[in-house]
Amino acid sequence: MIEPKSRQRILAIIMAGGKGERLMPLTELRSKPAVPFGGKYRIVDFVLSNFLNSGIMAMYVLVQYRSQSLIEHLRRAWRIGGRIKENFITVVPPQMKARGGWYEGTADAVYHNLNLIQDFAPDLVAVFGADHIYRMDIGQMIQFHLEHAADVTVAARPVPLHAAKGFGIIDVDREGRIVGFDEKPKQPKPMPDDPGQAFSSMGNYLFKTDVLLRSLEQDASRPGSHDFGREIIPRLLATHRVQAYNFLDNRVPGLKHYEERGYWRDVGTLDSYWQSHLDLLGEAPVFDLRNPSWPILTDTFDGPTASMVRSRIDDAMVGQGSQVIEADIRRSVIGRNVYIEAGAHIEECVILDGVRIGSKAKLKRVIADRFNVIPDGTELGWDQAADRKRFQVTRSGLVVLPRGPSIGERPMRSQPDGSVM
Repeated sequence: MIEPKSRQRILAIIMAGGKGERLMPLTELRSKPAVPFGGKYRIVDFVLSNFLNSGIMAMYVLVQYRSQSLIEHLRRAWRIGGRIKENFITVVPPQMKARGGWYEGTADAVYHNLNLIQDFAPDLVAVFGADHIYRMDIGQMIQFHLEHAADVTVAARPVPLHAAKGFGIIDVDREGRIVGFDEKPKQPKPMPDDPGQAFSSMGNYLFKTDVLLRSLEQDASRPGSHDFGREIIPRLLATHRVQAYNFLDNRVPGLKHYEERGYWRDVGTLDSYWQSHLDLLGEAPVFDLRNPSWPILTDTFDGPTASMVRSRIDDAMVGQGSQVIEADIRRSVIGRNVYIEAGAHIEECVILDGVRIGSKAKLKRVIADRFNVIPDGTELGWDQAADRKRFQVTRSGLVVLPRGPSIGERPMRSQPDGSVM
């Protein structure tokens, strides 16, 4: 939390308009931040929970592509404020102002909504992405920003050099001031003290308000991608104090000794989405959702506790309202209102809400989107050649079923929360 002496007027701008093309077919009908995660959450819940737990209550959520599912989730799960005018989470669709079209980049999305920043008149503006899995006390980043008299602060963390091509890579001096910023380089520059890693931007920024407003106005007058990582931040390095905040220095209360320090995942691919689910499992998970000191919040669900009848459940999570009868489930995350019939075997799977799995079905390394109906005796994940003829299979061999019903002809059950995606 922010210390009283450092209290600032903070406005959060949450960038939640991403297509999430590499997560297809999970993003065929919803944006990436709206994709379900962990048996009960949506990806967007993690950044919103971080702000709320950090005591920052003024948030605009900018949406764009396939946004209805996300809008409905935010309406149900994130109603705060009421009569307190400065406590709000407000969805902001594209206003078609400025250049009159869709958002052209992250900076352009904020530029379209300059009036919201000017009307709120904050001391600092936090521009954060909505599609990562992590916990963060943003108050500590704000404190760092103030102590270093920064104009802009970029949250950053070390990443393995082989995985750094997809991120903005930062070069810093001894004081942590950014002296170089290369967005998604073909050959990432290694850290001087660790040649196996690169210092990567997390895509989360803190701006002095006047610096942000001037930068966006200048950027809008020039041709380009209108992106924070590609243009705004690199341009500011020569004229402003731009600091890197090392996410590994962040300390969130309630973390267990066995959790990975600075856990942060970009679940932008099907394989990373699947692996992040497995990270939740086990006696000592690297990312433990059980943390009452820093809860991840989401919408309420009135279904009963999950029911297991003569079943073997090992190293798995099973959501509310689900019923498992004489089945074998291993290293899997099962969503809400899932029905699993006798003799089914499920191994290393991610099963979303409302799926029905028939008797003696065998599923291994399967991601099944909502409301799939998998007939009796179906086998998926055991014969890749056969699977590829019918479904999407990733390079690593994951079988991915789009939103159901994908297999069989049983009627789809209605969704418990009334939403459609």
